[in-house]
Amino acid sequence: MTRQEISNEVWAVMEPLMPTVTGRSRPWTDHRLAVEGMAWKYRTGAPWRDVPERFGKWNSIYKRFNRWAEDGTWENLLTEVQEQADAAGKIDWVVSIDSTIARVHQHGASLARDTGGSAESQESMVRAA
Repeated sequence: MTRQEISNEVWAVMEPLMPTVTGRSRPWTDHRLAVEGMAWKYRTGAPWRDVPERFGKWNSIYKRFNRWAEDGTWENLLTEVQEQADAAGKIDWVVSIDSTIARVHQHGASLARDTGGSAESQESMVRAA
């Protein structure tokens, strides 16, 4: 198995979640090759046109990726894989809360600021300061 290939273990989880052809349209070619092509594209950062031919035609892979993005296939796949991994105890959920506070500079608190009042009252505040 090379870096481009999806392991048999991972594919065994993904394959049942892949969409099937409905209606009278032509059947898709191998989903696994197409998904490997998509993974190659995002791993390398290359444009779709540069996806190697061994994964299939680049435009077919691109259309399938977009179709699955539009019909929710990717969201369903992620949800199902997370649920399976969580049920098997493979995910250690961690909750983190960030309470970062940005303090004002010591002289920044006394600066005149727009309070939403009339222009005359704002001018008098500036003169008084």
